Amino acid sequence: MSEIAVMKKLIRIVMMTVAMISASGLVSSEAEACPGCKNANETDSLRPRAYMYSILFMLGMPATVFTGFGIAFYRMSRRSMLEQQEQLARFNAEVSE
Repeated sequence: MSEIAVMKKLIRIVMMTVAMISASGLVSSEAEACPGCKNANETDSLRPRAYMYSILFMLGMPATVFTGFGIAFYRMSRRSMLEQQEQLARFNAEVSE
């Protein structure tokens, strides 16, 4: 077999694996908590709910931090591009005089 045929076969296998994993996620029913968490959530205590919110907070923090860095890098690159355009315009104005 040629290398291209092997690569096509490998890509096909990877795509089928991804499709099967995605399909199994769509078919699954509701998630079940561990018995300890289930019993704790059934009581009137606020501790399990606070624990759940702390987990959600910790899951959200990386997305928030990476979004902040992404926005900062975008602004820096945009500012740099505008400065380069201004320098080019000044240079062109000096050359044309």
